[in-house]
Amino acid sequence: NQNYVRLQEVSTEQKPLVSIMSCSDSRVPLGVVFDRGIGDLFVVRDAGNIATPEEIGSLEYGAVVLGTPIIMVLGHEKCGAVKAALAGDPLPGQMGSIIAAIQPAIDRASKDDSEEFYIETIKRNVMLQVEKVHSSPLLHDLVEQGKLKIVGAYYSLKTGEVTLLS
Repeated sequence: NQNYVRLQEVSTEQKPLVSIMSCSDSRVPLGVVFDRGIGDLFVVRDAGNIATPEEIGSLEYGAVVLGTPIIMVLGHEKCGAVKAALAGDPLPGQMGSIIAAIQPAIDRASKDDSEEFYIETIKRNVMLQVEKVHSSPLLHDLVEQGKLKIVGAYYSLKTGEVTLLS
């Protein structure tokens, strides 16, 4: 689905297979990760895969208007946003809002400096964002009707493997 014919097929409407909210990290190219092309994925990205009102609104559009039956919140190995949140240093500009949105995932466990805690915090952040997405009344209703699944997943930069968390 990465050629001129496919481009023409989707030029008048889109029917993506899935909606994905992912980190904006350049090492996580979603089309490549999932072997998909033009029109296959409805993608929402920001640093730390944070479910802001704007991101949730975009996911609502994907599910309600475009009819995607799955929303995936995808975190990844070595997430810089989570690392910055764990460091706890103040950041300039609007970057602090990203850290604030990740902080509850850190607060859910006893903090330590291990690599395992870092990985678990990335995964807890994914599940925190899944909860935020699920709290949308529109999306919650679709889940209750059996028309939508909301899942969390973790991407390994080293292996390219995606593991479902929920």
